[in-house]
Amino acid sequence: MISEPELEGGWEDDRPAPQQQGDAEGTVHRPRAPWMWALGGAVLASAVWTALPVLQDRSFGAPRVAYRHTEDLCKETRLDTLVKTTAPVMSNHRAHRESPALDWSHCEYFTEWEEKGTSYQMQIMVELHKRTDPAPEFGVAPGPFRESLSNTGEAEQVPGLGERALVNGKSPYTSGPRLQVLDGGAVFTLSVGWLGDTDETGAGGPQPDEDAVKAAMIEDMRILMARLKK
Repeated sequence: MISEPELEGGWEDDRPAPQQQGDAEGTVHRPRAPWMWALGGAVLASAVWTALPVLQDRSFGAPRVAYRHTEDLCKETRLDTLVKTTAPVMSNHRAHRESPALDWSHCEYFTEWEEKGTSYQMQIMVELHKRTDPAPEFGVAPGPFRESLSNTGEAEQVPGLGERALVNGKSPYTSGPRLQVLDGGAVFTLSVGWLGDTDETGAGGPQPDEDAVKAAMIEDMRILMARLKK
């Protein structure tokens, strides 16, 4: 949802801005096939780290922003419902940035990896668009996943959450569901990915109940939105 005209100057590379405000806690033990985590988190990561040159000349007035910016999103939400549904969190990483056009805050959680078990990665991001309306881009996957995710099936509408809310299930292009909420100039995105370790026979760990994961995502999103409401 972060678009090129909203970023003042752009990134120096394809990673976030220097992490003078970021922090990491604990040590992350990566399961096998770590490249899958990149797929699991690509939607959010590319939203923060990749510019989308699709907003060219929109000036319909500043959108309504009814939420406050936070420098430490990890402190604002522990994703307690998701943690109860999946696994205990072992570490987290946070980042944020403020600019005249856009403020964003991001938190990433990792659960502990166990042999022959299932590991989880949970990412939450809050974008506050102060100059351009994010509604035209809402629900469109960013970066290289823009076209592929549009073909993974119709997203489910989530009633009673912001102005509009969509949840997508696990697909060949993602390692778990994604929930996205639009409310004025605010866009909230929560994604969950999981990876089961495999043994010599190729058998993996137990797979989570995706419906239960989605329900937990929606509940944690409601709590976060209420907490950040001005």
